[in-house]
This record gives sequence, structure tokens and C-alpha cells, in this order.
Amino acid sequence: MKDFMTIALEEAKKAYEKGEVPIGAVVVCDGKVISRGQNKRQRTQNAIHHAEIIAIDKACRKLKSWRLENCDLYVTLEPCPMCAGAAINARIKNVYFACKEKTSNDNLLEQISKSDRLNHKTNFVHVGTLEEECSSLLTNFFKSKR
Repeated sequence: MKDFMTIALEEAKKAYEKGEVPIGAVVVCDGKVISRGQNKRQRTQNAIHHAEIIAIDKACRKLKSWRLENCDLYVTLEPCPMCAGAAINARIKNVYFACKEKTSNDNLLEQISKSDRLNHKTNFVHVGTLEEECSSLLTNFFKSKR
């Protein structure tokens, strides 16, 4: 697990170097990384270019399927509602995230993932692997912007 989160952190660092919010993600299938993503909203001026969305899109193209049932997603920060929805809709089995969103005290991720409206359930797991490194990268990024 740490190896995959390390790769996600590498993607986050690349985003940081490019002036993007430093979030990275990787999709893993059968123990192998099949795609990577990093935030690109500023560069592309596209609101949906979050790390998770990019990694999921690449994985779907690589596997030639929108169903990523045997895949897991590793991400440096707790997914936003859009990214959580994308993971669920892609049928991703597990989403492992390093650190929680600092404002996530409302259990929104849990509410989304447990909704009866969804016909697929994805497990969202705060693993804490590399949590301090991922959190510090985000904190430093936002400090540099103020």
C-alpha cells in the first residue's frame, strides 16, 4: 500500500511544481499501477481535471472499459464529492486516501458512498499512509499562495 501511495505522492509533487493544488492519484489493478493522475485544473482551465478523474479516465482507456471493478484508487487527499461519484460509477472496489480534507467533519463522503441511490458500493478508507507528507505538501502550497 505504501508503494502505491508513494507514487500518488510523486504525482502530487509534480502538480505542486506546476502551480496546481498538489493532489495525486493512481489506479491499481491486479497489483500493478495502470494509470496516474495529478490535478490539472489551472493548466487546462477545466473544473473537472482533478487527479482522481484523470487517473480514472486513463484507466478506462487502458482497460477499454468504464468498469474498473478489479481496481483500487490511491489518492493523497480524501476525494471531493465529484471524484467520489466518479470512483463509484467506475465500480472501483476501494479508494484509499492518505489524509482527510480539513473541512470534512460532515461525513459527506460516507453519505455519498452509502446512498441507496447507488447500485454499486465502493469502500473509502482513510489509511493515513504518508499522511503527514501529503498534508504538509498541501499546507505549504496554500501558504505559498497567501
